[in-house]
Amino acid sequence: MSEVGRYTNRKITVNEDNMYKTLFNNREIKKITHHKTTQLTYPTPEQIQNLEMVNIVWKVGDSYPKLASEYYGNPKLWWVIGWFNKKPTETEVKYGDIISVPFPLERVVSYYNL
Repeated sequence: MSEVGRYTNRKITVNEDNMYKTLFNNREIKKITHHKTTQLTYPTPEQIQNLEMVNIVWKVGDSYPKLASEYYGNPKLWWVIGWFNKKPTETEVKYGDIISVPFPLERVVSYYNL
């Protein structure tokens, strides 16, 4: 699968607001570009039935990037696991929680409407 990141297909906005004039001057820039926040959709129950899962019991040393590297071959895809489990940051995961790693990756990502 080609690289799919959190910024894939995101629109970019430019901030040239005078409110940030000091910041611009300090950085010797005239504007800042930002990726707009995307609204990911969660898979429907029917879509979830079309996925395979590997369930992991969260333990000391686990991390989303580590799981993404192990199961998807790319630690940058950590966000797929976090979003799917409705725990977008690791601070929301407690030891003993079951974390599902969904497959196939291409299908999971297509459900997010990136």
